[in-house]
Amino acid sequence: MDSLQAIILALVQGLTEFLPVSSSAHLILVPRLLGWPDQGLAFDVAVHLGTLMAVVFYFRHELITIISAWTLSLARREHDARAAQLGWTLVAATLPLIAAGFLLEELISTSLRSPLVIAAATALFGVLLWVADRRPDQVARLTAVGFKAGLLIGVAQVFALIPGTSRSGVTMTAGLALGLDRETAARFSFLLSIPAIAGAAVLELVELAQSSGPVPWSEIALGLVVAAISAWLCIRVFLAAIEKIGMLPFVFYRLALAVVIVLLFI
Repeated sequence: MDSLQAIILALVQGLTEFLPVSSSAHLILVPRLLGWPDQGLAFDVAVHLGTLMAVVFYFRHELITIISAWTLSLARREHDARAAQLGWTLVAATLPLIAAGFLLEELISTSLRSPLVIAAATALFGVLLWVADRRPDQVARLTAVGFKAGLLIGVAQVFALIPGTSRSGVTMTAGLALGLDRETAARFSFLLSIPAIAGAAVLELVELAQSSGPVPWSEIALGLVVAAISAWLCIRVFLAAIEKIGMLPFVFYRLALAVVIVLLFI
């Protein structure tokens, strides 16, 4: 893998991890389309860590408030009840993904990575995103996301294990369907991504520690930096624009991408 490949793949990861368009589908398809060899596990770890750094840095103030309140609630000390509830909601919403990841690991890494599955998931969940975006808003404050709604969004996140679904896309779809406005649905989705991305990075690090072979450190460092910067910019622009532009542009993109996948790979 050369520097140009590292930059392009890191940009793909950084720009698609938090948009409702599926980063895993793009990372599978872009190398195939360009005829590149697999980028390797070490690089996957690097770009995941880069996007994790971006979302943690962007939400650092909210995270400090949530973690502090959640910790104080454990100790039964005075705390911000709404922030603590949000912390508990994020914990509960993460559990379904953990359970499904362990139970379906072999299926996810084999048959679900086919172009046909990716195309079908890209189109189907794109249409569902459009349908959910047409529902009226009822919740316009992050700390007002209830435990039940958060848990349902967490259950929906399990579908993100299917390449082409998009973790951000399916969690935003669930949030919109439950009455959250676009920005609130996106913010909850991004906060929920932190344990998901961290968990994926940890599993990849464990696998990497058990493997052998040369490690392209310069490309890995480049990928981490590019993924972190592009992901941070993506989050910032998306949250600033989503109430104005809505989800329809991403729906059109997903449908067009599904057609391209069918024409090129099936």
